[in-house]
Amino acid sequence: MEPLTMVGLLVLGSGAGIIGSLFGLGGGILFVPILTVVFGLAPTEAVAVSLIGIIAGSVGASTVYVDRGQSNVRLGLLLEITTAAGAILGAMVATMLEDWILLLLMAAIVIYSAVRMIVNPERIVEPSGDADGDMVFEYPGDDGPVRYEVQNVRGGMALCTLAGMASSMTGIGGGAIKVPLMNIYMHIPIKAVSATSSYMIGITAFSGAITYLLAGQVLPDYAAFVAIGSFIGAFAGVAVSRRLNARHLRRYFSVVLFAMAGMVLLQVGCVI
Repeated sequence: MEPLTMVGLLVLGSGAGIIGSLFGLGGGILFVPILTVVFGLAPTEAVAVSLIGIIAGSVGASTVYVDRGQSNVRLGLLLEITTAAGAILGAMVATMLEDWILLLLMAAIVIYSAVRMIVNPERIVEPSGDADGDMVFEYPGDDGPVRYEVQNVRGGMALCTLAGMASSMTGIGGGAIKVPLMNIYMHIPIKAVSATSSYMIGITAFSGAITYLLAGQVLPDYAAFVAIGSFIGAFAGVAVSRRLNARHLRRYFSVVLFAMAGMVLLQVGCVI
Protein backbone atom coordinates (compact mmCIF):
# COMPACT_ATOMS: atom_id res chain seq x y z
CA MET A 1 0.00 0.00 0.00
CA GLU A 2 1.29 3.48 -0.91
CA PRO A 3 2.14 5.94 1.91
CA LEU A 4 -0.39 8.47 0.61
CA THR A 5 -3.14 5.86 0.83
CA MET A 6 -2.10 5.01 4.39
CA VAL A 7 -2.26 8.67 5.43
CA GLY A 8 -5.60 9.08 3.69
CA LEU A 9 -7.06 6.10 5.55
CA LEU A 10 -5.77 7.44 8.88
CA VAL A 11 -7.33 10.85 8.20
CA LEU A 12 -10.60 9.23 7.13
CA GLY A 13 -10.63 7.11 10.27
CA SER A 14 -9.93 10.10 12.50
CA GLY A 15 -12.70 12.20 10.94
CA ALA A 16 -15.19 9.38 11.11
CA GLY A 17 -14.18 8.64 14.69
CA ILE A 18 -14.88 12.24 15.70
CA ILE A 19 -18.30 12.33 14.04
CA GLY A 20 -19.14 8.81 15.19
CA SER A 21 -18.44 9.43 18.88
CA LEU A 22 -19.97 12.92 18.81
CA PHE A 23 -23.33 11.82 17.40
CA GLY A 24 -23.38 8.10 18.22
CA LEU A 25 -23.33 7.20 14.54
CA GLY A 26 -20.21 5.08 14.48
CA GLY A 27 -18.68 6.91 11.51
CA GLY A 28 -20.06 4.49 8.93
CA ILE A 29 -21.86 7.26 7.07
CA LEU A 30 -18.42 8.66 6.26
CA PHE A 31 -16.54 5.40 5.77
CA VAL A 32 -18.72 3.79 3.11
CA PRO A 33 -19.12 6.72 0.65
CA ILE A 34 -15.47 7.79 0.86
CA LEU A 35 -14.05 4.28 0.67
CA THR A 36 -16.08 3.65 -2.48
CA VAL A 37 -15.71 7.05 -4.19
CA VAL A 38 -12.13 8.03 -3.19
CA PHE A 39 -10.40 4.71 -2.53
CA GLY A 40 -12.24 2.68 -5.16
CA LEU A 41 -13.46 -0.17 -2.98
CA ALA A 42 -16.54 -2.14 -3.96
CA PRO A 43 -19.52 -1.27 -1.73
CA THR A 44 -19.44 -4.67 -0.02
CA GLU A 45 -15.70 -4.31 0.71
CA ALA A 46 -16.28 -0.76 1.97
CA VAL A 47 -19.00 -1.97 4.33
CA ALA A 48 -16.70 -4.68 5.73
CA VAL A 49 -13.85 -2.21 6.35
CA SER A 50 -16.35 0.30 7.76
CA LEU A 51 -17.54 -2.18 10.37
CA ILE A 52 -13.95 -2.67 11.59
CA GLY A 53 -13.52 1.10 11.89
CA ILE A 54 -16.81 1.38 13.78
CA ILE A 55 -15.66 -1.23 16.31
CA ALA A 56 -12.43 0.68 16.97
CA GLY A 57 -14.24 4.02 17.33
CA SER A 58 -16.81 2.50 19.66
CA VAL A 59 -14.10 1.12 21.94
CA GLY A 60 -12.38 4.52 22.10
CA ALA A 61 -15.53 6.53 22.84
CA SER A 62 -17.03 4.02 25.26
CA THR A 63 -14.00 4.03 27.52
CA VAL A 64 -14.80 7.66 28.32
CA TYR A 65 -18.62 7.69 28.13
CA VAL A 66 -19.06 4.63 30.36
CA ASP A 67 -16.57 5.96 32.90
CA ARG A 68 -18.55 9.23 33.11
CA GLY A 69 -21.84 7.41 33.57
CA GLN A 70 -23.22 8.97 30.39
CA SER A 71 -23.78 5.66 28.57
CA ASN A 72 -26.86 3.72 29.66
CA VAL A 73 -25.11 0.35 29.74
CA ARG A 74 -28.09 -1.63 31.04
CA LEU A 75 -30.44 -0.37 28.34
CA GLY A 76 -27.76 -0.67 25.68
CA LEU A 77 -27.19 -4.35 26.43
CA LEU A 78 -30.95 -4.98 26.42
CA LEU A 79 -31.41 -3.39 22.99
CA GLU A 80 -28.35 -5.19 21.66
CA ILE A 81 -30.11 -8.55 22.01
CA THR A 82 -32.32 -7.78 19.01
CA THR A 83 -29.83 -5.44 17.29
CA ALA A 84 -27.09 -8.08 17.11
CA ALA A 85 -29.54 -10.65 15.76
CA GLY A 86 -30.57 -8.19 13.06
CA ALA A 87 -26.90 -7.48 12.22
CA ILE A 88 -26.19 -11.15 11.54
CA LEU A 89 -29.29 -11.45 9.35
CA GLY A 90 -28.46 -8.24 7.50
CA ALA A 91 -24.93 -9.36 6.66
CA MET A 92 -26.33 -12.53 5.09
CA VAL A 93 -28.91 -10.62 3.05
CA ALA A 94 -26.33 -8.04 1.86
CA THR A 95 -24.34 -10.64 -0.07
CA MET A 96 -27.44 -11.38 -2.17
CA LEU A 97 -28.23 -7.78 -3.21
CA GLU A 98 -26.83 -5.53 -5.93
CA ASP A 99 -24.46 -2.74 -4.80
CA TRP A 100 -26.75 0.07 -5.96
CA ILE A 101 -29.63 -1.36 -3.90
CA LEU A 102 -27.49 -1.23 -0.75
CA LEU A 103 -26.51 2.38 -1.48
CA LEU A 104 -30.12 3.45 -2.09
CA LEU A 105 -31.19 1.74 1.11
CA MET A 106 -28.49 3.57 3.02
CA ALA A 107 -29.53 6.96 1.58
CA ALA A 108 -33.21 6.37 2.39
CA ILE A 109 -32.43 5.43 6.00
CA VAL A 110 -30.21 8.46 6.53
CA ILE A 111 -32.70 10.94 5.02
CA TYR A 112 -35.61 9.53 7.02
CA SER A 113 -33.65 9.77 10.26
CA ALA A 114 -32.59 13.35 9.55
CA VAL A 115 -36.16 14.46 8.87
CA ARG A 116 -37.46 12.83 12.03
CA MET A 117 -34.86 14.60 14.17
CA ILE A 118 -35.95 17.97 12.73
CA VAL A 119 -39.72 17.42 12.80
CA ASN A 120 -40.00 15.68 16.18
CA PRO A 121 -38.87 17.74 19.21
CA GLU A 122 -37.08 16.10 22.12
CA ARG A 123 -39.36 15.12 25.01
CA ILE A 124 -37.83 13.78 28.22
CA VAL A 125 -40.21 11.91 30.52
CA GLU A 126 -39.45 12.61 34.17
CA PRO A 127 -39.99 9.59 36.47
CA SER A 128 -43.39 9.53 38.17
CA GLY A 129 -44.30 7.99 41.51
CA ASP A 130 -45.43 4.72 39.91
CA ALA A 131 -42.58 4.50 37.41
CA ASP A 132 -40.84 1.19 36.76
CA GLY A 133 -37.60 1.50 38.72
CA ASP A 134 -35.74 -0.68 36.21
CA MET A 135 -36.38 1.88 33.47
CA VAL A 136 -35.47 5.03 35.47
CA PHE A 137 -31.95 6.32 34.86
CA GLU A 138 -29.76 9.34 35.47
CA TYR A 139 -26.89 10.89 33.56
CA PRO A 140 -24.64 13.95 34.08
CA GLY A 141 -26.36 16.70 32.02
CA ASP A 142 -25.09 20.16 31.09
CA ASP A 143 -26.62 21.74 34.22
CA GLY A 144 -26.41 18.83 36.64
CA PRO A 145 -27.80 15.28 36.92
CA VAL A 146 -30.82 14.52 34.69
CA ARG A 147 -33.28 11.75 35.60
CA TYR A 148 -35.44 10.18 32.88
CA GLU A 149 -37.78 7.24 32.39
CA VAL A 150 -37.35 5.12 29.26
CA GLN A 151 -40.59 4.63 27.30
CA ASN A 152 -41.75 2.01 24.74
CA VAL A 153 -39.05 -0.52 25.61
CA ARG A 154 -40.61 -3.49 23.78
CA GLY A 155 -41.27 -1.49 20.63
CA GLY A 156 -37.73 -0.12 20.79
CA MET A 157 -36.29 -3.61 20.97
CA ALA A 158 -38.31 -4.70 17.94
CA LEU A 159 -37.22 -1.69 15.88
CA CYS A 160 -33.58 -2.25 16.87
CA THR A 161 -33.72 -5.47 14.84
CA LEU A 162 -34.11 -3.27 11.74
CA ALA A 163 -31.27 -1.05 12.95
CA GLY A 164 -29.03 -4.11 13.20
CA MET A 165 -29.94 -5.22 9.70
CA ALA A 166 -29.27 -1.74 8.31
CA SER A 167 -25.91 -1.69 10.05
CA SER A 168 -24.64 -4.86 8.41
CA MET A 169 -26.25 -4.24 5.02
CA THR A 170 -24.99 -0.68 4.58
CA GLY A 171 -22.10 -0.27 7.06
CA ILE A 172 -23.64 2.78 8.74
CA GLY A 173 -23.38 1.24 12.19
CA GLY A 174 -27.08 1.35 12.98
CA GLY A 175 -26.71 4.70 14.76
CA ALA A 176 -28.65 6.56 12.07
CA ILE A 177 -31.69 4.56 13.17
CA LYS A 178 -30.99 3.98 16.85
CA VAL A 179 -30.26 7.60 17.77
CA PRO A 180 -33.62 8.97 16.51
CA LEU A 181 -35.35 5.83 17.81
CA MET A 182 -34.05 6.24 21.37
CA ASN A 183 -34.40 10.03 21.40
CA ILE A 184 -37.85 10.41 19.80
CA TYR A 185 -39.61 7.09 20.42
CA MET A 186 -38.08 6.06 23.75
CA HIS A 187 -37.67 9.65 25.06
CA ILE A 188 -34.04 9.40 26.16
CA PRO A 189 -32.01 12.69 26.33
CA ILE A 190 -29.89 13.21 23.21
CA LYS A 191 -26.54 13.25 25.02
CA ALA A 192 -27.34 10.02 26.84
CA VAL A 193 -28.50 8.60 23.50
CA SER A 194 -25.27 9.51 21.70
CA ALA A 195 -23.15 7.97 24.45
CA THR A 196 -25.30 4.83 24.63
CA SER A 197 -25.34 4.44 20.85
CA SER A 198 -21.54 4.78 20.72
CA TYR A 199 -21.37 1.92 23.20
CA MET A 200 -23.91 -0.24 21.33
CA ILE A 201 -22.66 0.13 17.79
CA GLY A 202 -19.38 -1.59 18.54
CA ILE A 203 -21.26 -4.74 19.56
CA THR A 204 -23.55 -4.48 16.54
CA ALA A 205 -20.65 -3.93 14.13
CA PHE A 206 -18.76 -6.87 15.59
CA SER A 207 -21.70 -9.18 14.89
CA GLY A 208 -21.78 -8.11 11.25
CA ALA A 209 -17.99 -7.98 10.79
CA ILE A 210 -17.62 -11.63 11.76
CA THR A 211 -19.86 -12.63 8.86
CA TYR A 212 -17.87 -10.55 6.36
CA LEU A 213 -14.59 -11.87 7.79
CA LEU A 214 -15.67 -15.48 7.33
CA ALA A 215 -16.69 -14.64 3.76
CA GLY A 216 -13.19 -13.25 3.08
CA GLN A 217 -14.46 -9.74 2.26
CA VAL A 218 -12.43 -7.78 4.86
CA LEU A 219 -9.31 -6.08 3.44
CA PRO A 220 -6.82 -6.29 6.37
CA ASP A 221 -4.51 -3.42 5.35
CA TYR A 222 -7.37 -0.96 4.77
CA ALA A 223 -9.14 -2.08 7.94
CA ALA A 224 -6.01 -1.66 10.09
CA PHE A 225 -5.34 1.98 9.17
CA VAL A 226 -9.01 2.94 9.33
CA ALA A 227 -9.29 1.35 12.79
CA ILE A 228 -6.24 3.21 14.16
CA GLY A 229 -7.54 6.56 12.93
CA SER A 230 -11.06 5.88 14.20
CA PHE A 231 -9.82 4.95 17.69
CA ILE A 232 -7.83 8.19 17.99
CA GLY A 233 -10.62 10.36 16.53
CA ALA A 234 -13.17 8.96 18.97
CA PHE A 235 -11.41 10.64 21.91
CA ALA A 236 -11.50 14.00 20.11
CA GLY A 237 -15.23 13.60 19.44
CA VAL A 238 -15.92 12.91 23.11
CA ALA A 239 -14.06 16.09 24.08
CA VAL A 240 -16.12 18.18 21.63
CA SER A 241 -19.35 16.63 22.90
CA ARG A 242 -18.78 18.04 26.38
CA ARG A 243 -18.85 21.58 24.97
CA LEU A 244 -21.98 21.25 22.83
CA ASN A 245 -25.48 22.18 23.97
CA ALA A 246 -27.97 19.29 23.65
CA ARG A 247 -30.27 21.30 21.34
CA HIS A 248 -27.38 22.13 19.02
CA LEU A 249 -26.29 18.50 19.01
CA ARG A 250 -29.64 17.40 17.54
CA ARG A 251 -29.44 20.11 14.87
CA TYR A 252 -25.90 19.21 13.83
CA PHE A 253 -26.87 15.55 13.80
CA SER A 254 -29.49 16.23 11.12
CA VAL A 255 -27.10 18.33 9.03
CA VAL A 256 -24.50 15.56 9.05
CA LEU A 257 -27.09 13.00 7.96
CA PHE A 258 -28.32 15.12 5.04
CA ALA A 259 -24.74 15.74 3.85
CA MET A 260 -23.92 12.05 3.94
CA ALA A 261 -27.14 11.11 2.14
CA GLY A 262 -26.12 13.45 -0.68
CA MET A 263 -22.74 11.73 -0.98
CA VAL A 264 -24.36 8.32 -1.14
CA LEU A 265 -26.86 9.37 -3.82
CA LEU A 266 -23.97 10.65 -5.96
CA GLN A 267 -22.33 7.25 -5.61
CA VAL A 268 -25.57 5.53 -6.68
CA GLY A 269 -25.40 7.47 -9.94
CA CYS A 270 -21.86 6.26 -10.52
CA VAL A 271 -22.73 2.61 -9.84
CA ILE A 272 -25.84 2.60 -12.03
